This record gives sequence, structure tokens and C-alpha cells, in this order.
Amino acid sequence: MHISEGVLSPPVLLVGAAVTTVGTAIGLKKLDYDRIMTVSLLTATFFVASLIHVPIGPGNVHLILGGLMGIVLGWSCFPAILVALLLQTLFFNYGGLVVLGMNTTIMALPALICFYLFRPWIEKNGHKRKIAAFAAGSLAILISSLIMAIALWSTDQGFIQAAQLVMAVHIPLMIIEGLITMFTVSFLAKVQPEFLRIGKK
Repeated sequence: MHISEGVLSPPVLLVGAAVTTVGTAIGLKKLDYDRIMTVSLLTATFFVASLIHVPIGPGNVHLILGGLMGIVLGWSCFPAILVALLLQTLFFNYGGLVVLGMNTTIMALPALICFYLFRPWIEKNGHKRKIAAFAAGSLAILISSLIMAIALWSTDQGFIQAAQLVMAVHIPLMIIEGLITMFTVSFLAKVQPEFLRIGKK
């Protein structure tokens, strides 16, 4: 879901940079030092999972794991995703420094939304936890693709077809990410519930 440099207009880039700056600042302020290893692990997981890209017009499709990062990290998903995207930009030239703020917003803001929507249900056992995890994984992709489509459309209405294509091609990814998140959360809840901070506020 990286957008390449030279595609978005300056106002859209500024909005993305502002959201990322605020989100990262709050995420760092709320970050517990005992959670640094968890944040680092999920940053690395995001980095590796999103390396495989399928180009689609001015953007591309890849795994994000936004729902998982959101329900586990909360606000800390902003600095985690920012660091991973920065490293991808520096090492592999994915996206770019100028569009880094918007790319982070596209992936981190939906993760944070899923945290507030579904985190309480992750505390539940059984089917409620599985449904919440699947919904978080799927909805994170839906919102990310929607933000990306709006960013493209806001830059130039000539991108309307590309925006529609972005929404369409991410539908299968919504299902895939939902299943990955559901199975990952279910597994962690059984073998390492402290990773999910189940029972902790």
C-alpha cells in the first residue's frame, strides 16, 4: 500500500505528515519500556511481511498486518510502522521520504481505529475473540485502502479509476489478513497471553 513519490499533491502530503507526527508523538509518549521488545518484534514482522509487493497503478498491494499491530500495540503502532517504512524506503526505495508521512497514516491510522473498536473483545475468550481478531484484520485493510483512495482522488480526480482499482484489489487481502490475524491472536492467547496483554489494562 505504498504510494510512490511524485503522485500526491503537497496539501495531501502535509495532512499525512501531520497525522503521522501527532500519532508518533503520542505513541512514543504512551510506550511502556517493558513493551519495547514487543514493538520491535512487530515492527520487524511488518517490515518483512510488506516486502512482497504487487504493483497496482500508482501504488501496490502487500500484507500489512495492521489489525494485529493495532490490537497489540495501540498508539505505539504509529512509531512501529513509521520505522519499518523508513527502513524500507532507505534500503529498498519503497515509497519515498516525501510520501513517508502519508504512507504511515494509510497503514497506522486504521490500526489505531481497530485498537479502539476491537481491543475490548480481544479480552474475551472463545468465538468473540476470534471474530474480533478477524474483523480487526479485515477492517484495517478496508480503511487503509479507503484512505489511499481518498488521497489519490484528493490529489487529482483523474485518479478516480486508480482509486476504484485500489479498493477492488484489496478485497481478497481483507479476507487473508482477517484470517492471519484471527489465527495469530488465537495462537498467542493460548501459548503467550502476556504478549497480547490479556487481562491487563
